[in-house]
Amino acid sequence: MTDALMASPLVRDIGKSPDEFTRSDIVEWMADHEVRLVDLRYVAGDGRLKTLSFAPADRRHLERILTMGERVDGSSLFGFVSATSSDVYVVPRLSTAFLDPFATEPTLDLLCAFHDADGNLLESAPTTVLGRADALLRERTGAHLEALGELEYYVATPDDGQYPAVDQRGYHESEPFAKGAQIRREALSLIARIGGHVKYGHAEVGSYQVDGTVWSQHEIEYLPVPVAEAADQIVLGKWILRRVAQRHGALVTFAPKLLVGQAGSGMHVHSRLVRDGVNLLVADNGLSDDTRRLIAGYLAAAPALTAFGNTVPTSYLRLVPHQEAPTSICWGKRNRSALVRVPLGWDGVDDSMMHVDNPAEPVVVDDPAAGGTDPQTVELRSGDGSAHPHLLLAAMTMAALDGLTRPDALDLAEKLHVVGDASARTDLAQLPGSCVESARALREGRATFEEGGVFPPGLIDAQAAALEAFADEGLAARLDADPTALTEVVTRFLHCG
Repeated sequence: MTDALMASPLVRDIGKSPDEFTRSDIVEWMADHEVRLVDLRYVAGDGRLKTLSFAPADRRHLERILTMGERVDGSSLFGFVSATSSDVYVVPRLSTAFLDPFATEPTLDLLCAFHDADGNLLESAPTTVLGRADALLRERTGAHLEALGELEYYVATPDDGQYPAVDQRGYHESEPFAKGAQIRREALSLIARIGGHVKYGHAEVGSYQVDGTVWSQHEIEYLPVPVAEAADQIVLGKWILRRVAQRHGALVTFAPKLLVGQAGSGMHVHSRLVRDGVNLLVADNGLSDDTRRLIAGYLAAAPALTAFGNTVPTSYLRLVPHQEAPTSICWGKRNRSALVRVPLGWDGVDDSMMHVDNPAEPVVVDDPAAGGTDPQTVELRSGDGSAHPHLLLAAMTMAALDGLTRPDALDLAEKLHVVGDASARTDLAQLPGSCVESARALREGRATFEEGGVFPPGLIDAQAAALEAFADEGLAARLDADPTALTEVVTRFLHCG
């Protein structure tokens, strides 16, 4: 049974949830709808979507593609795969099937897993690492992490001289003052059509004009889903936004910082801990001890987490004081100056507000609209669009496991709780200020991520080395005195992630 209002075309037509799809379901659906092309999609080491296209000759060929996948050059996709033994397999995951919304000919797309020459999951592939992290958390706690990403981005459009942008005043603005809103609406619709679970979209704070171009900031936020699915959705969402913008002759960028003094773009990640459909973050008296343990895990690992969440030099032009980006390692309730925020969660209000504002609506006991898993989350606010979503969520899952099992977690959470402006606390540790500092923090904190064999040591070394190669310590101070160099650095990382 499916919800025809919200389901993707495949879910609606096949009549199953995606995790129940079989090979024969896919083959029959393609035959019924005369879909003759297949794209295998996979996420490489740079976090972007890659594509391998097929025109199956017959049913047998199609079934082989869906069963066996194809071999590809792993050394061109990952830095850890040697060119002397580079073949790896990409094998489609049937639950991810969707109809490509941009293809000129009907095309079925499937996300893939990576396998090595022996048929085992490729050990260092980011999708594999995230799967191991999820499995270890489930094994040791009986719970799993659900997550949602907030995709912040800028749209660049020509300045038509009408309804000018007002600096730093774009939050929830409407057209005609919000530029690029049509791109956001189309992307929302397409993300839902391919099976994404989107919560909402809106214009964000950032808004300015430079040299005949209007830069308008927007955000699309998802609904919480298991971490592996959440990572896939972030990758697909970025792909869709870029394609829609391209269709409109505009540019979309997820770069963390474009202009000093203007709002940067983050990729905040909300998470909740779930066991048997119950959100463990809430208790009768408010936040549970598990919430504080989870937060403690994020805060303890925070410096090293930037190695996965903030991977280019311009990431650290965003993580500066007084720009609604975190710098101090702390947490707070509804506090946007803190690294970890506990947002408002509808605790104790149920549907009472609706009846105040809509007197004609009858009061319903046990209203099903108020059911389901409690929506309370905690939000990690440091990450940005340069992050590899699968690696960041894998690292967060391992940090969560550490927090849930470390004996000093509740004391640490108490110590790092702030009320009011976090910058007023002089005793708080600070996030790294460069890629080089993040690499140093990763090397020092690697044990959290290598626990249980989740992150291979070689992957940690490769991530740290990639960050160190930027040699960006002190970059922010140097760029302050050289506007031309700043423009060059921003342009270099305009299309990160």
